[in-house]
Amino acid sequence: MDLKALLKEEEILLSDKIVKKLEQFTCLLHEWNQIHNLTGAKNIATIYDNVVDSLYPLNFITNPETLLDVGTGAGFPGLVLAIALPQTEVVLAEPLKKRVSFLKYASIDLELSNVKVEAKRVEFVEHEAFKLISSRAVTNTKLLLELTKDISSPQTQYLFYKGSRVFDEIEDVQHQLDYDIVQKNQRNYLYIKAQK
Repeated sequence: MDLKALLKEEEILLSDKIVKKLEQFTCLLHEWNQIHNLTGAKNIATIYDNVVDSLYPLNFITNPETLLDVGTGAGFPGLVLAIALPQTEVVLAEPLKKRVSFLKYASIDLELSNVKVEAKRVEFVEHEAFKLISSRAVTNTKLLLELTKDISSPQTQYLFYKGSRVFDEIEDVQHQLDYDIVQKNQRNYLYIKAQK
């Protein structure tokens, strides 16, 4: 199945221009991954699955003016969201050099003027409070909130791509948060709308 059909199936509505860029990103990542082993997604179909997973929250989040993605890795979800949200200023925090090289190359190749790659751990990122902070497969919820406290405000929203452990993780902090957990297949999207 092609990417456009997969996105349509999930009711993710994007322009043809954006879908084309997402396909370009997929080819680029597939090419680089053969040599640099950036992600476990080894074929186009699996990369497409990761793209759809990254974009699914567009169905329920408010589009932010600024977005920080913590530990972007090979581009999920941060770079993919940056492609889909060209009006959003996106900062990708990634400490691993080979992944940073890929993210920088992809940003230039895909002409993403809204992307800045920070080759550092999130606690060293300096920026005014972000509107949205996202993360996939990086540490637990409590620690993520702690690590980003200097670049967030009470109005900052969070989007964490989680597995089944999200329910245990949220127990520690749920009294401080206004949040939803949106479930889709094996994925739990933790969407924190505000901190109390």
